[in-house]
Amino acid sequence: MNGEQPATTVTRSAAAPLVLLAEDDKGMRRYLRATLSDQRLRVVETESGAEALAQAAAHNPDLILLDLGLPDMDGIHVTTKLREWTAAPILIISARDEEIEKVAALDAGANDFLTKPFGTGEFLARVRVWLRHTQRASSDSTSSVLAVGDLRIDFARRVASVAGREVRLTPTQYKLLATMMRNAGKVLTHEQILFAVWGPAYTRETQYLRVYMGQLRQKLEADPARPRYFVTEPGIGYRLREG
Repeated sequence: MNGEQPATTVTRSAAAPLVLLAEDDKGMRRYLRATLSDQRLRVVETESGAEALAQAAAHNPDLILLDLGLPDMDGIHVTTKLREWTAAPILIISARDEEIEKVAALDAGANDFLTKPFGTGEFLARVRVWLRHTQRASSDSTSSVLAVGDLRIDFARRVASVAGREVRLTPTQYKLLATMMRNAGKVLTHEQILFAVWGPAYTRETQYLRVYMGQLRQKLEADPARPRYFVTEPGIGYRLREG
């Protein structure tokens, strides 16, 4: 295939930031791979939406570059699925330039939208912006351990525990706990929590929040029916009680 690498490929050293590239056009994928590799970035390549979701889960990338016109599913749907568990920046790269498409992608949880064709300079500037965002978020969230009563979360190890006992959490449960722990003592509205955990497309899905809050109570509360920590603020949201 004239030197074309397989659709799923990891390049560059493990110390570099990792970019997931989901693009079905081989020529565009080759150009983006070379451009990113020249910046000493690792690249995971995929050419379908299903593979993009699988590789994102497997590699936990620092940045996701996503084409909207993937062969098996629309990129907006891929974005929505990604936002169920990851906060990694999503930069849409697409030939679609209608405002309605851009709004839909951003509402689904994408961070930015770059219309094809685009210049290398602008592309790399956008990549740098979102990688800096990831690095800041990482330094804020992974270098500390938070404890509230018997609850403890180790951001570096992504481990949660209660009374010294490690508790296995799904990615969404972990993200919900992390959001509550970082805001201990504060009343958070349903919308604030949904935005932080699921993304802007889910700010009205209060049923999601009720279900997952119930799951956290089952795993972390001594008496889930009378929660000590995860307190409901009727008509408003929830609060992680410190005392």
